[in-house]
Amino acid sequence: MRKDRLADELRPITIDTTFSSYAEGSALISIGDTCLLCTVSIEERQPGFRRNSQTGWITAEFSMLPRATHTRGGREAVRGKQNGRTIEIQRLIGRSLRAVLDLKALGPRTITLDCDVLQANGSTRAAAITGAWVALRLALNKLLDKGTLSIDPMIGQVAAVSCGFVNGEPLLDMDYSEDSQAAMDANFIMTKDGSVVEIQATAEDVPLPWEKFMELKKLADKGIAELVKIQLAAIED
Repeated sequence: MRKDRLADELRPITIDTTFSSYAEGSALISIGDTCLLCTVSIEERQPGFRRNSQTGWITAEFSMLPRATHTRGGREAVRGKQNGRTIEIQRLIGRSLRAVLDLKALGPRTITLDCDVLQANGSTRAAAITGAWVALRLALNKLLDKGTLSIDPMIGQVAAVSCGFVNGEPLLDMDYSEDSQAAMDANFIMTKDGSVVEIQATAEDVPLPWEKFMELKKLADKGIAELVKIQLAAIED
């Protein structure tokens, strides 16, 4: 049993939208001891495969600082190669945000989401998606205020949360100590209205029956409903 919170309770969450002075939009998000800086950069150009169209694009890059964990991890830039986990997570972030963006309404622009992990204690990809949406919403607000955009390309709100079974108990928003011993670890990426963008789930021990998996889905519904309120409050502040 958890000692610091209930099984269906999120860790303390803060989102600071004033940390970065230069990015078009930013969010310093802390979920428990996990902390990421999400920034948005907007360029008035398209990637090569979008040329000769009026459709924009959004992509993401993800990285962890060397001392984001208990021991130092080497910088991927020094090694000259990203590992498979990094590539998988940044593709997930990009897919998740594209799901709630009208790329035609964005116009011939490229948006880059940079999600940098300052400290990791579980659920880094979920925190990245949740924080990136806030940073993107703020960046698009600036373009709308300036008149650069006449139509809001944001068509939805997305957040992400982890769930899993630890010692037979379904838990919401697992930290690293829980994640590392989970019989199933699942990441739910969902919209404000409860629609599913993506689910990543793996049984680490034995196959999990659907009725047990739906216990995690119920936890995720609760967590996402709370996260979207926190996102909106951060934007209003």
